[in-house]
Amino acid sequence: MDKDIKKQNSTPLADGFSMPGEFEKHVGCIMIWPDRPGSWPHGAAKAREAFAQIIRVIAESEHVFVAAGRSCIDSARQMLGETENVTIFEMETDDAWARDVGPTFVSDAAGEVRAVNWQFNAWGGTYNGLYASWEKDDAFAAAFAEREGYALYDAAPFVLEGGSIHSDGEGTLLVTETCLLSKGRNPRLTRQQIEELLKCWLGVHKVIWLPRGIHNDETDEHVDNVCAFVRPAEVVLAWTDQKDDPQYALSLACYEQLSKETDAKGRPFLVHKLPIPDFPICIQEKDLDGYVFEEGEDEREVGERLAASYVNFYIANEHVVMPAFGGENEQSDERAVRILQNLFPDRTVVPVMARDILLGGGNIHCITQQIPDGHK
Repeated sequence: MDKDIKKQNSTPLADGFSMPGEFEKHVGCIMIWPDRPGSWPHGAAKAREAFAQIIRVIAESEHVFVAAGRSCIDSARQMLGETENVTIFEMETDDAWARDVGPTFVSDAAGEVRAVNWQFNAWGGTYNGLYASWEKDDAFAAAFAEREGYALYDAAPFVLEGGSIHSDGEGTLLVTETCLLSKGRNPRLTRQQIEELLKCWLGVHKVIWLPRGIHNDETDEHVDNVCAFVRPAEVVLAWTDQKDDPQYALSLACYEQLSKETDAKGRPFLVHKLPIPDFPICIQEKDLDGYVFEEGEDEREVGERLAASYVNFYIANEHVVMPAFGGENEQSDERAVRILQNLFPDRTVVPVMARDILLGGGNIHCITQQIPDGHK
């Protein structure tokens, strides 16, 4: 590892590195074994079953690095120990959202891969963060890069989460205004300053600012829940035709913005609408049983609508792992599989029941951080 990169006044853009598209071939991904009692009730038993199922699918075509704290690593080894292409290692975190706390990887034309470390403050710090202590999460990206030997760019104190950005691999980045302009992220920076920093640290040339994300998304509406690239100049957008649904106005605003934008290469966007579940998924009384919340931690409430979206899928080398919700949304699930299978003809779409992950505050894309193909 080049120890000097953290000390240099250098950026990925200056060095010829950029963030690849998620649909490009990659080495694997990082995941974190769930354990936090305020996110995962009853010892995270159901969440771990869902995580294990997702890991097994992804591991069929790429490597999965699974971080686990000392208190739960035996559980990870017991449930995953015989799964090929899985590395389980001990590393402490505050929670299990690898996409948001892990390093963002960039690569150059020669295939070298480096890591970018952001400052993490639990989606809003003291302004509206979801828990009061996040030091272990904040340290995770640099610790993983050092463990695996990746040279590291340190973008801190710029606050960013991996789920708040989506790249086409050709110079275009998707973000949402509600998230990146939140007072809990970088309140002293202007929109233009934030955009310039994104270009420097991700090697992109154009940032598309979508107005909104998914209704009631507690991350201040991450882009990975509302819009994602399936290939350059082509995206899926969370959608509903129900005008009385609070998501309708949010998705319409994004559609109108995409319709008048072009990407970094001047191409208009082809937008595929991916309907959200037909029936809202809300917290029920039985869902609250088993949580143990810390002081200062965001708590669940009965009737709270969860930010369910099929856009929060993970693109593996041979599969697309899609959240499914079952029950009255069985037809919605089937419709989403058909749409995504048409968009990814060279991959198999695998629906995974994700309600237990959604109850923790996120979805399939949120728990995976991709590592590009190449050399260190």
